[in-house]
Amino acid sequence: MYELILFLLFIAIFLAGMAVLRIGLFNMSGAALKTFLSKVTDRPWKGFFAGTIFTGILQSSSAVMVMTVGLVSAGSLTFPQTIGIILGTNIGSTFTAEFMTISLDRWIIPGVISGAILCLMPKVLSKSAGMSLIGISAIFAAMSGFKMLSKPIAVYPLVQTLISNIEDHMSIALLAGILLTAMIHSSSATIGIAMSFLMSGELSVASAIIMMLGSNIGTCITGYMASIGSGRQAAFTAYAHIWLNVIGVAAFLPLVDVLERTAAFFTDDKGTQLAHASVIFNIVTSLIVLPFARQFSNFILLIHRPHIKK
Repeated sequence: MYELILFLLFIAIFLAGMAVLRIGLFNMSGAALKTFLSKVTDRPWKGFFAGTIFTGILQSSSAVMVMTVGLVSAGSLTFPQTIGIILGTNIGSTFTAEFMTISLDRWIIPGVISGAILCLMPKVLSKSAGMSLIGISAIFAAMSGFKMLSKPIAVYPLVQTLISNIEDHMSIALLAGILLTAMIHSSSATIGIAMSFLMSGELSVASAIIMMLGSNIGTCITGYMASIGSGRQAAFTAYAHIWLNVIGVAAFLPLVDVLERTAAFFTDDKGTQLAHASVIFNIVTSLIVLPFARQFSNFILLIHRPHIKK
């Protein structure tokens, strides 16, 4: 039982690390991000690049989506302006998965110590950099814990049954990715957990990819919750995020084998294959929709405008 408790503890450490990293990075650039987002989204392609870069900086598509919903609710952005940002956040969110494939275990303790020293400095920039270092170190400590505990956890009868069902049924793998991400509000954590079981041999690449696809749908819950009570434009933004991911996942589910082979072309490491598959999926879906951003926004309005109160 203690392995399961430790595993849950490492999930908490991962989420806390993401939060601390996000706060540190946001303190260094948050005000500038909000101002820039409100000024450079007159064209979908500008919003696309802004969403990609800022999500990469903050290491969280959910954070950028919440910020975007807030700007829409405040009237600083209109719903059509957010389409490019949404497409960009999907790509920017893949940076974290790629980042997690790098082994930095030996730098965890030095990172925490250096971060703590910087947090004691009087300047805001130093404190923010220190928080970012502590957050990054916590993320890698959690990933190391996931890898260490994946095999002991896998012998639990309940976990064995779940993994067996995930391997045998695509729908269960997809649902697992959706529900886990919705519960912990982090697609990166879901991918990190899938990556640890994949690298320990408990999970196949195909099943891990399907869980990754599910995590792209599950992560929409944060933006949707932020849109509740924030007005029609904010609701349209949240629905656009949901529809983009649902349609993209539905289109790629029959192509999981192709996605797996494409990712394997670049590397033999299974964990890196999962990260690459996430990048390929999000780049392809976003680039396909980007030229039709206006039509996509009209599609969202056509479906949801009659059902959302002014």
